[in-house]
Amino acid sequence: MAHLLSQNVWLIPCYALIGAALALPWSPGLVRRTGPRPAGYINVVLSVMALVHSLVALTDIWGQSAISESFVWLDAAGLTITLDLEVSSLTLGACVVIASLNLFAQIYAIAYLEMDWGWARFYSLMGLFEAGLCFLVLCNSLFFSYVVLEILTLGTYLIVGFWYNQSLVVTGARDAFLTKRVGDLILLMGVVALLPIAGTWNFTELAQWAATADLDPKVATLLACALIAGPIAKCAQFPLHLWLDEAMEGPYPATILRNTLIVSTGAWVLIKMMPVVALSGFATQAMIITGAATAIGASAISIAQIDVKRVLSYLTSAYLGLVFIAIGVGASQTALMMLFVFVLSMALLVMATGNIVLNNITQNLTQMGGLWVRRPVTGLCVAIGGLSLLALPPLGGFWAIVPLADRLWQSEPALLAVVLATNVAIGVSVARLFGLMFGGAVTDWTRRSAEGLWLLVLPTTILAGITLHVPLFFAAWDVLPQMDTLAPSIGAIVTWSSLLGVAIGSLLYLAPTANPPVTLVPQPLRNFLAYDFYTPQLYKLIVVSPINQLSRFVSWLDRYIVDGVVNLVGVAAVFGGESLKYNTSGRSQFYVLSIVLSVALFILIMGLPALRLLSAGM
Repeated sequence: MAHLLSQNVWLIPCYALIGAALALPWSPGLVRRTGPRPAGYINVVLSVMALVHSLVALTDIWGQSAISESFVWLDAAGLTITLDLEVSSLTLGACVVIASLNLFAQIYAIAYLEMDWGWARFYSLMGLFEAGLCFLVLCNSLFFSYVVLEILTLGTYLIVGFWYNQSLVVTGARDAFLTKRVGDLILLMGVVALLPIAGTWNFTELAQWAATADLDPKVATLLACALIAGPIAKCAQFPLHLWLDEAMEGPYPATILRNTLIVSTGAWVLIKMMPVVALSGFATQAMIITGAATAIGASAISIAQIDVKRVLSYLTSAYLGLVFIAIGVGASQTALMMLFVFVLSMALLVMATGNIVLNNITQNLTQMGGLWVRRPVTGLCVAIGGLSLLALPPLGGFWAIVPLADRLWQSEPALLAVVLATNVAIGVSVARLFGLMFGGAVTDWTRRSAEGLWLLVLPTTILAGITLHVPLFFAAWDVLPQMDTLAPSIGAIVTWSSLLGVAIGSLLYLAPTANPPVTLVPQPLRNFLAYDFYTPQLYKLIVVSPINQLSRFVSWLDRYIVDGVVNLVGVAAVFGGESLKYNTSGRSQFYVLSIVLSVALFILIMGLPALRLLSAGM
């Protein structure tokens, strides 16, 4: 049975697609008596089936070499496009993570969206996400990976705009879609250009081709830059990072997938494309600089936010910036370990803070406080999720970041400083988030706050237990770094950076102080961080405003020049027609008069040059 399931892993995405299709009949326009809840229950059952299939197939193929499968999708006019799949411990393990988180998110949504009638639409989109993500990790083709990324972009637009009767929701969905489309369009150029150069879209064959490829440096640079543009947008890296913040207008249960798995798809595809990207040193350096700038900038911005969703969105961009650095320096295995830690830790943070937001009807951190005595389980989950993002032993983040720090210690000390500074900033932000929520005095918003429904708390606590066991997973997978092989004191250095960040945040937001911590920072610097380095205003100045002015000019040109010429011709035709109709009376004298006037006019025009010469001679 296990072998049969491992031979048919293509069914794993199909479970979610079936659930998405079966959820649609429970739309409010089609049901009246049963309500929309069966849509959620059906998708939960099918997510369990996908999880079981993935687990059984993983146990059967564990320790074996990867199995490749290929199906001809198109064969016409000399063009053959194949659908390539790769079945391995890595891809099936990723399917297990995807199915598990989607299952948790769906159970979580049963309680979070209890009174919402849009269950059919919501669970259909969640099924679309699960199917697309599972297919993406199994897919071994750049072309079909791009297709899936486009489908996920559409799904993001639809799920962010779930509550479409709110103006901010519509704006957030639109901006998220258009921002990601910028990267997608450039990525499409690279995908199309790569086929005639390499002759394949298969990731394995691309790696083999890149090992011996001899490309012109300019071609390699243009190609590599195009290939990294899509992941930069997907992972919300500078300067295409604003979409993630605005996408937080969607339902909280959808954020569990979007802020963890969806944003990680760009990094996953980038790891597979890295052999081609590495052909250009310029593109590799550009990717590292982008990741470093995002890691430092986004982690600093998160400290200045008062909206809990904005804090989480900038922490997401910051951590993925570290992943970009790991990919750029060639530490692909470390990047995968960091992605695994990030997905679990951020999902736990989103679920735990969502419990608070739902019951307290506010996302403003300054209105919270004193929740530890009322909600210790949720507080413990927030602490586990936040600390797991840091390089703090014995949690998973330590074992993921230490190998990266060791590699940078030997080759790129400047990047090591970036990683340590980002780790400190994330520690401050996490401690600040916890302190503003659970420390201090009780406020009017939190006075009657109690632990939420068990459907909210249960998946959160289970995920907290899984997150705590990440080091054991690394040990079982034989990827746990050996401390005796690392640079001396590197473990202590990254640990002290984590402790420093947590200590600063705790000192400012957990310890009782006479003045608010915000007064320690000058007002201009606070505004600079709170308003995202004024990036939205900069976009309006250098992008939106010029395009707006250009649109106005084109509109004026179209109205008064293009339409003016056409209207002039039309008016002349009407005037000429109206004039000529008086000469078509049927009387010969009018025709003779017209002929005489025309001949006279012709003679006058032809004689003008002779008259000019005559007048010049006189």
